[in-house]
Amino acid sequence: MHNERKLIDGLYYVGASDRRLTKFENLLPLERGVSYNSYLFIEEKTCLFDTVDISVTRQFLDNIDFLLKDRKLDYLVISHMEPDHCYNIREVLLRHPETVVVGNAKTFSFLKQFFPDLDLEGHTLVVKEGDTLAFGKRVFHFVMTPMVHWPEVMMTYEEKDGLLFSADAFGTFKSLDGNMFADQVDYDRDWLDESRRYYTNIVGKYGMQVQMAFKKLSSLNIKMILPLHGPVYRNDIAYILDKYQKWSTYEPEKKGVIIIYGSMYGDNENAAEILASSLSEDGVMDIRVYDASMVDPSFLVSESFRVSNIVLIAPTYNMTIYPAIDVYLDDMLRMGLKNRTFSLIQNGSWCPASLGLMKKKLSLTPSFKFTATEVTVSSSVNEKTREDLKKVAKEIVQSL
Repeated sequence: MHNERKLIDGLYYVGASDRRLTKFENLLPLERGVSYNSYLFIEEKTCLFDTVDISVTRQFLDNIDFLLKDRKLDYLVISHMEPDHCYNIREVLLRHPETVVVGNAKTFSFLKQFFPDLDLEGHTLVVKEGDTLAFGKRVFHFVMTPMVHWPEVMMTYEEKDGLLFSADAFGTFKSLDGNMFADQVDYDRDWLDESRRYYTNIVGKYGMQVQMAFKKLSSLNIKMILPLHGPVYRNDIAYILDKYQKWSTYEPEKKGVIIIYGSMYGDNENAAEILASSLSEDGVMDIRVYDASMVDPSFLVSESFRVSNIVLIAPTYNMTIYPAIDVYLDDMLRMGLKNRTFSLIQNGSWCPASLGLMKKKLSLTPSFKFTATEVTVSSSVNEKTREDLKKVAKEIVQSL
């Protein structure tokens, strides 16, 4: 089962992909699996960067054994202690008791919590911001990046080849299907949506911490980014960084509109279609319409980070917000989105209330704006509704 993937001379990929997993963290749908990345230096010394999830243990250990052969493993650097990356620490150390484990103080605190009976006496190296580890021609610089997205997270920069081992930062959903590098495919077509969905649903809340990390990395000559999920980046680094700059500052990528509707019997779906057509007639190019009952909230959160304008169409449901829309709202607000313009539409055959409840939730974020016209669909679309939807379309265009 061994697999040799050389990234540069002396550095190998020893991770693996899981194509059976259907939900990441038992929450976020995976349509095409996920990779768990680990990297192994074999030079004057040997050094492993992180381990992998339990689901790919066999492949991971086989990869290491195949490459090390009879050599010992000198170092294991732990970037992140989340179980999908730390699970095989014990397995590696059982096979290589000589290994020195490298991490920061919080790393070892978490290590004790996950592996209380693991004895590392005499085999640890505790590092802090600015510390280095040198062997051969390589010097590794340790950069503390807490809350991107756990408190113990650190990145490692190797100065000779400009390598950034970035932990969960720059991670992406989807398995690696032979294309180890992002530039081996069309990135926007094959990776961008899942990169955005990963960031917005895993790291999205921590934009301020990502910006702090960016400041630390700004002086480094980064030539290759090696994350713990997804492809390795070696070209167009500036393009990738620009995407993360936008996401972490909650700046829309596009002047576009998403319409998210809940519809019990088709009337709100009809309103969504009418509004989308009006927007198109008014010249808006980037319009996407989503049924909240059919699309997982993680995709809707990702889309909300992508565009500037969000339309919500919700029935009143037992005097509350239609549940599928309410779940989206809670997830989106939990991820800390800012700087968007909302248009709100409600439906109610009697006592319509969802619009006011949506606005109350959204108004807790001061940077959110609202278009002026608030539309009520009284059971089904009528001529007044059509005119109101056209007014909303005009207001959206003005806000764009």
